[in-house]
Amino acid sequence: MEGMMAKKPPKPAPRRIFQERLKITALPLYFEGFLLVKRSEYQEYKHYWTELRGTTLFFYNDKKSTTYVDKLDIIDLTCLTEKNSTEKNCAKFNLVLPKEEVQLKTENTESGEEWRGFILTVTELSVPQNVSLLPGQVIRMHEVLEREKKRRIETERLPNTSLEKEREPIEDYVDVLNPMPACFYTVSRKEATEMLEKNPSLGNMILRPGSDSRNFSITIRQELDMPRIKHFKVMSVGKNYTIELEKPVTLPNLFSVIDYFVNETRGNLQPFIYSTEETLDTKGFPVTSLK
Repeated sequence: MEGMMAKKPPKPAPRRIFQERLKITALPLYFEGFLLVKRSEYQEYKHYWTELRGTTLFFYNDKKSTTYVDKLDIIDLTCLTEKNSTEKNCAKFNLVLPKEEVQLKTENTESGEEWRGFILTVTELSVPQNVSLLPGQVIRMHEVLEREKKRRIETERLPNTSLEKEREPIEDYVDVLNPMPACFYTVSRKEATEMLEKNPSLGNMILRPGSDSRNFSITIRQELDMPRIKHFKVMSVGKNYTIELEKPVTLPNLFSVIDYFVNETRGNLQPFIYSTEETLDTKGFPVTSLK
């Protein structure tokens, strides 16, 4: 029995895969899934687990790989053209870029609509109207839109000299900025609790300042057998942030902290985000969002 067990190497745990990928790029993860990809240098379609981070597609050989094999920057997307597919339950479309045209194919039509929607959202900075998606998927695209807008603003604030310096290749893909996630609000523990209880449709996770000026806290509201409010400390340690869990988790930025909670709960936790047009029920509490 021991000999048989020894032949099977341990599979990477989802948490470790998530953290290993963050060592390569700290760009915020917006969407992921399997894609069939055909670039100009490919002879045929290649099957990749794909992550959309910022405006870059990262391609992995499989879902458990911790290192990408190819990447594609789509910020200069000229247009996205749909192609009629003769295959059933399959969506095909092309990404037309200044220097190449990339063919993409999805395993089913629904994921095709999601990929089209998220790609157009981050490249055009608006949620497309002509996609057939469920209300929850559209809400997620609006959340991604807010995050990408903030990321772009922070990128533009970088001095040109910092972009011109020679860097190690790995740093080309690391977002060294420190923008605030869309669910950050300068509120107290009590105010955050009120916001989540009175506006459940807007999300169930708030990032807020900690008890001192250096650290942060996350307040979440979970609907289990009954609604429960929980608070987690997020400590600033050097350039990283550590979530104080039973087994502490250290991540490179606050966006990654939010992504960690979303991914670990399989999407049950979602950032609390409201637009300036919406009236927020906070029982008179003044709310400041860094938008």
